[in-house]
Amino acid sequence: MASATGFSIGQAAAASGVTAKMIRHYEALGLIPAVRRTAGNYRSYGEREVQMLRFIRRARSLGFSTAEITRLLSLWQNRRRSSRQVREIAARHIDDLDRRIAELQSMRRTLQSLVSACHADERPDCPILDDLALAGGAVDGGRT
Repeated sequence: MASATGFSIGQAAAASGVTAKMIRHYEALGLIPAVRRTAGNYRSYGEREVQMLRFIRRARSLGFSTAEITRLLSLWQNRRRSSRQVREIAARHIDDLDRRIAELQSMRRTLQSLVSACHADERPDCPILDDLALAGGAVDGGRT
């Protein structure tokens, strides 16, 4: 629990679900403001910072980038914001996720095809390695 002076970094980590290392990282990135220090030079976090850390943790779990999280935090703290701005960020993120999913599905199909073509026997012939060598831009037919 927080003391009268606030949460230590360990307490803030426990309360937010964000590691102390990541809290320091988020502070260095400017996602959370530098917090006041105790007389012993320890960081002291308030409820506001802990809530921001929870916000960041949730946004990261949804795959938002640091830049997107910075913008979302700004909008979250601005009571005069329009929800349209938030929706636009989330919709762009969905488009990016869809693109990445399509890329991953394409990679999976290619690998599945290569694995299916592999005899997995004692011979040295390997369509997986052949494909990797050819796709690497070899100019001599894959021979080095």
